[in-house]
Amino acid sequence: MAIVKTINLEADFPTLEEARRRVIRELKGAKRDGLRVLKIIHGYGSSGKGGTLCHGLRKSFALRKKEGAIKDFVAGERWSVFEPVALSLLETVPELRGDPDLNATNEGVTLVWIR
Repeated sequence: MAIVKTINLEADFPTLEEARRRVIRELKGAKRDGLRVLKIIHGYGSSGKGGTLCHGLRKSFALRKKEGAIKDFVAGERWSVFEPVALSLLETVPELRGDPDLNATNEGVTLVWIR
């Protein structure tokens, strides 16, 4: 059984609200299916300073963490073996050691650690 699922939100060019609704649906399904991590591909935006999806979804993830709906999340630029949260996630889900974005500072992805 897979414990990590990748969700490519960027491909459909959704609005922020559409993306949030999809993430909530995916989180519910992931919990039901026993997944440990959702890897969200949201893109970084063409402005060079982060787009609407990137910033908006990460704010939502911070709120979900505060509410206890998720354990934590790791922004792609912090998805590194030198980051304490990333190291804890890698210890819990060692299958992520083969993730191509690990140590790549990819600002267009976020890993969501499911409770």
